[in-house]
Amino acid sequence: MPHLLHHHLVGAADAPPLILGPSLGTSKAIWEPQLPSLTRRFRVLRFDLPGHGGSPTALLRDPAPGRTTVDDLASLVLDLADHHGWAGFHYAGISLGGAIGTHLAAFHPQRVASLAAVCSSARFGAPETWRRRAELVRQEGTAPLLPTIPDRWFATADSAGTPFGRRLLDNLAEADPAGYAACCDALATWDLRPALRRITAPTLVVGGSHDTATPPDHAEELAEGIPRAALKIIDCGHLAVEAPRALQTALAAHLSASLVGGGTRTSRSGQAAGSQDSLSS
Repeated sequence: MPHLLHHHLVGAADAPPLILGPSLGTSKAIWEPQLPSLTRRFRVLRFDLPGHGGSPTALLRDPAPGRTTVDDLASLVLDLADHHGWAGFHYAGISLGGAIGTHLAAFHPQRVASLAAVCSSARFGAPETWRRRAELVRQEGTAPLLPTIPDRWFATADSAGTPFGRRLLDNLAEADPAGYAACCDALATWDLRPALRRITAPTLVVGGSHDTATPPDHAEELAEGIPRAALKIIDCGHLAVEAPRALQTALAAHLSASLVGGGTRTSRSGQAAGSQDSLSS
């Protein structure tokens, strides 16, 4: 049985590490439009959540109803970093992937060199909503979600109908119900609002102007709660697929500033040195 999340590495082996977290229901594929830009200066690691893509649900400590937390998911990400010898890393995540990053930045600040939270939140709505979804998926699979999810994920029907949009919807259709439901349980108990002030890493918060799942006020709350966080609202839905160039530009500026401002280039031995590299947009 694999002991690590399914993941993919690309970029120069000695480049600063950057971990990319996916949203609930998708896979590491969600970050593919950004790879050409990000791999110019980073060793990029994309991972699949438990029960999604190539990651088995069995990686979870306990996938029983109500047992999984964001801390459990964050621990699996730290296992990846430890496996690759990364004492520190940059992190960017979409939705639940962003929550994992903010948790790491709040409770493992020595590990996170910079943070970007895209279409994410400090609290993803009422816990009961997520518990009901988890129960539904455990009983019937993800099929009942497929008719309504496009309106939550995408700004327009055209976005959902593109090859990339259909690929992401296929990720949802193929997700293991137990793993998907466990991630819903994690969102049900997620509320980082009291701990946002703990985050010291340079932080970019990106919101989507057409995001109905985590509307711009969620991004504003994150940015206001995290000291010195920058806020950028771009013209997209919840997965940010409608504005890849705008997201690329925002990430490039944020990561370049983080590198110049003291981001780390971390080797397998854990030795870190300051980097003056900049990221081309």
